[in-house]
Amino acid sequence: MLKLWPDARRDFSSLSEREILALAIAAEEEDGRIYLEFASRLGETYPGSGALFEGMAAEENEHRRRLLDLYLTKFGEHLVPIRREHVRGFLTRKPIWLLKTLTLEQARQQVWEMEEAAFRFYLAAAAQVSDVSTRKLLGDLAQAEKGHAKRATDLDETHLGADGHESEKNETHRQFLLTYVQPGLAGLMDGSVSTLAPVFAAAFATGDTHQTFLVGLAAAVGAGISMGFTEAASDDGKLTGRGSPIKRGFAAGIMTAVGGLGHALPYLIADFWVATWVAAAVVILELWAIAYIQKRYMQTPFWRAVLQVVLGGALVFAAGILIGNA
Repeated sequence: MLKLWPDARRDFSSLSEREILALAIAAEEEDGRIYLEFASRLGETYPGSGALFEGMAAEENEHRRRLLDLYLTKFGEHLVPIRREHVRGFLTRKPIWLLKTLTLEQARQQVWEMEEAAFRFYLAAAAQVSDVSTRKLLGDLAQAEKGHAKRATDLDETHLGADGHESEKNETHRQFLLTYVQPGLAGLMDGSVSTLAPVFAAAFATGDTHQTFLVGLAAAVGAGISMGFTEAASDDGKLTGRGSPIKRGFAAGIMTAVGGLGHALPYLIADFWVATWVAAAVVILELWAIAYIQKRYMQTPFWRAVLQVVLGGALVFAAGILIGNA
């Protein structure tokens, strides 16, 4: 939904050379810790991948050291306390490395997203600074991070087999996830769950299928427009690699509207109870579909997705009925 408070983050274009270097140092330090956590969590089951993650953590640490040496030479010992969450264009990552159950597929996708974002960050940073030595280092690191993004494919080939996840090994598939699946899934979840209460509250408050349909239509369209604009404005895709904000906005907006319309359309049926039972059946299908998509594309354990989506949706559904009968 649209935020009602101002965004206090800085524009990336407003950062000075000193701030860019400090931001890069903090980012490399964080990425190195994440790779060490991957190595710790997955190394026993996949020793080859564990060694790979440890090597990547060591490389991130070497990048941090090179950046820090340049920073000390140019700006002294005081490091600007700036992080990615302070800069517009970066997104807060879901901490999948803290999940109780971490799969190799989850780690593989995260590696690709992290390294693609790092590559784009260094390209943009190199283009923004004028100092030759800083620009050279940032450019070198951009090429190094681009090579790291291919490690996700190495994980596939080594442990999942050439035929195991053929469609998931390429950059096109991962870009599809970032640009369409992730915002579309967020929209479908928001549209399906957030519109449950107003639709069923209107249904039980009025007992009129036509009025209920109009309420559901308004809620779905309004939520779709809101989610679409929110997603498009979240970042321009240049630093995160998430693709065109217009494409992401349409994906989120359309799927939000679809999620809301799913249980509003049955109220085109004139008979109230028939429409309500059909709408309830549609709600069950929507919530289970969301749980499946989370498992299929986001590697969320199925029963955990069911608990999050179905239980949450059921509570909202019950709230709508209680309010409508009040």
